Amino acid sequence: MRIALTGATGTVGSQVARLLAPHHHLRCLTRSPERATRLGVPGLAVEADLDDPASLPRALTGTDTLLMVTFDPLRDAHDAHLLAAARSSGIRHVVKLSALAVTDPRAQDLITRWQRACEERVRASGMSWTLLRPRAFMSNCLSWAGTVRDGGVVRTLHGGSPNTCVAPEDVAAAAARALTSPKCAGRTYALTGPEPVSAREQVAQLAEVLGRPVRHEELTETQALDAWRSRYPAELAQALLESADRQARGAKSEVCGGVREAIGREPGTFRAWMRRHASAFGA
Repeated sequence: MRIALTGATGTVGSQVARLLAPHHHLRCLTRSPERATRLGVPGLAVEADLDDPASLPRALTGTDTLLMVTFDPLRDAHDAHLLAAARSSGIRHVVKLSALAVTDPRAQDLITRWQRACEERVRASGMSWTLLRPRAFMSNCLSWAGTVRDGGVVRTLHGGSPNTCVAPEDVAAAAARALTSPKCAGRTYALTGPEPVSAREQVAQLAEVLGRPVRHEELTETQALDAWRSRYPAELAQALLESADRQARGAKSEVCGGVREAIGREPGTFRAWMRRHASAFGA
């Protein structure tokens, strides 16, 4: 099968590429083919820019299915550009990486509204589709690595609030199957881990895996918002705060069976994920 991937240098896309490369022809769309090569992403790296619609049809030519991974809620034309190019290039099936928050009517933050609009575009595209809706990635905690190595501390907002975070490896496996199996067409998969876990519980498990103390410190909303504003535009920082507040009210604690439905096994635990990635924290 001939498969096109966006986000092939990212957390999920790179793992999808490695799963599919032994048996399929891959075209990995990227603004920097040199970076894809440097990172060891398998497949043919093809230069393309989601801001440049003219670059996309030639990058997709000759492929049958497409993994859509877009990142920027402030540039909602990216999905429209990609879907138009996919149609004109003869793509038959699209797998869209979305987010589980779209199913929560109380989630009205900028990021979730953008994801809902992206899903609607996919459904209206005229192509066959599959929607993947993961909860937060376990790998988000890699942002703690610096403070863990330097001072044995993790600082978060609402540290006691649960989240059924999911291993990116499980999301990648679901994406790989959705790209290659006709049985996944027209389906949505809610992808979570096997149990809700809070940041404090994650920190406790991290300490056990590392074999040394790691403590959790609670941020105020002001401190968290200031930290996000230092990294992201103000609109995205506000969306992250709203998302964290929903988590504090228990909105992200449900365990769903999408991983088992998609790939036929139970999702991995946070502890197992941490064991595989302990070196990032100075193990």
